[in-house]
Amino acid sequence: MPSVVKNATLLFLGRAAVRGHALLGDPGARLFAMSSAQDPYPAYESVRRRGPVVTSRLGLHITASHELCDSLLRDPGFGPLPAGELSPVDSVAYTGARRLVNPVEESFLVLNPPDHTRLRRLVSPWFTPRGLRDQVATVERVVEEYLDEVADQPTFDLVGDFAARVPIQVIADLLGVPDADHAAFARWGGAVVNALDGVRTLTEMRALHSGLREFEAFLDDLIAHRRRHPGDDVVSRLVAHEDLRREDLIATTELLLVAGFETTVNLIGNSVLAVLAHPEVRERLLDDPGHAEAVVEETLRLDPPVQYTVRVPFQTTEVAGTRISRGTPIMLLLAGANRDPAVFTDPHRFRPGRPNGREHLAFSAGIHYCLGANLARVEGAAALRGLFRRFPDLRAAGRVRRRASRVIRGPERFPVGTGAAEHRPIVEIIS
Repeated sequence: MPSVVKNATLLFLGRAAVRGHALLGDPGARLFAMSSAQDPYPAYESVRRRGPVVTSRLGLHITASHELCDSLLRDPGFGPLPAGELSPVDSVAYTGARRLVNPVEESFLVLNPPDHTRLRRLVSPWFTPRGLRDQVATVERVVEEYLDEVADQPTFDLVGDFAARVPIQVIADLLGVPDADHAAFARWGGAVVNALDGVRTLTEMRALHSGLREFEAFLDDLIAHRRRHPGDDVVSRLVAHEDLRREDLIATTELLLVAGFETTVNLIGNSVLAVLAHPEVRERLLDDPGHAEAVVEETLRLDPPVQYTVRVPFQTTEVAGTRISRGTPIMLLLAGANRDPAVFTDPHRFRPGRPNGREHLAFSAGIHYCLGANLARVEGAAALRGLFRRFPDLRAAGRVRRRASRVIRGPERFPVGTGAAEHRPIVEIIS
């Protein structure tokens, strides 16, 4: 049996088992069996009600506790799922005629020290507060350029026409990508997100491999170009280190390109959904554009782009009275932890400016804290300021389609209108 067919068959059988356990009430199976169109937050609350650590028959543990998630993310005795390990539920094999670099398992996103430290240190100068100071004007310019393009349209797709294009252009400039192809970048980003979330059919698996292969070929050409023509950009800095393997170069660049816009496009989409659902927040934003920063922060807490992550202990240990064997995954529900009533008062309420609003875990914590967190905040706030200044009567103009992912949450298509009209409740247009 060809390997791609075999892997698709195993994946299908695995999903059948997940559905069976879900019907029997297993909390882990219920999470994995949900569709992306479903509201995941009641499921997270169900986990919380069962206790600080919940054990699933799928071979993993789960927590929605803010205290435990924060502690385990910072604990040097825990790390990301080791490269090459298949999840008990969502497994994707990177197979084919030529081995593909796995952007999920081979970047510093999941590596442990010292490899994590070595690779992250190479690119971190571009994402420090000092490094980002020069980016603020660039972000605002890009926001205005893309708003100009839709200014005369009565309706447009908030995601495809605006929210995706802004962060793609910004990260492409940082990496020294000439003439960024927004459609191709969005397609490649979707391929990497599918790698995070798993695939459901043989057709999806083939499409995933094809997209990653195309992405990798593009990066090989970009790296070769920057070797010949170095500039003041991240890729040029990376290729200047001759000790880096090709796989390190590809995985790091893929991670930066995708993480540089996947988080932000969903942050912008989720923020606009929240503003449209809360007229009082819109009015405050129109009166005080600086309020955009608080809106972004509260969106990160209440409806974050990244819903969960996984950690494993390097040695058998005990967490909140539960024995966890070495290498056994524990699923950290970041989005659930962000609504923990032990930390946040009235946790399900959208309340920009809450005193401890930045205590959320939307960007993780510890050594794997999101490198681009501050850039995402800058882009999200600039997008909101520009969007509602230009279109104060912005409204939903059709049904919102959520992206097909459980790990990454945000709208995939979001039709909006720019003129005044009767406002329908936002809950009516979200599917």
